[in-house]
Amino acid sequence: MIVVRAAAPGDREAIRRIHTAAFGRADEAELALRLLAREPACISLVAEDAGAPVGHVLWSPVRVEGRALEPAPMALGPLAVLPESQRSGAGGALTRAGLDECRKRGVPFAVVLGHTSYYPRFGFAPAARFGLGFADAPPRDAFMALELAPGSLANVGGRVRYAPEFG
Repeated sequence: MIVVRAAAPGDREAIRRIHTAAFGRADEAELALRLLAREPACISLVAEDAGAPVGHVLWSPVRVEGRALEPAPMALGPLAVLPESQRSGAGGALTRAGLDECRKRGVPFAVVLGHTSYYPRFGFAPAARFGLGFADAPPRDAFMALELAPGSLANVGGRVRYAPEFG
């Protein structure tokens, strides 16, 4: 059974192992760990199966150029599940738990740059519908947004900027 909990300082190596195994490289693991070290507003969650960490998700604050949003919107990612635990529901549980935590914190909306066949099941829709673009790139369907507070995506359009670590 998958259980989701807040990541603890002792989870660093498990987080590194999960992302490296899931992505086949260490880039996403290092990104997550650098963000966690610098940004206290991050939401970091671990999925466990039988007490062993099998997944991790990080949510980090983003900004919309020309807008002062408080609290800041959050970006989902990176999200990773060990290859042998994929399709167990861990990724979905991490996403839902992260969205719940965002709502508890009063986060107005969330964004994700990800698979167009996966994230719509959680309510994400192309961000271009809300006038949001991804950094310097033209709008694309893989960049999605989800309103968490009613009306938070009305008239908020602009370019979304992720933390510098994503550079």
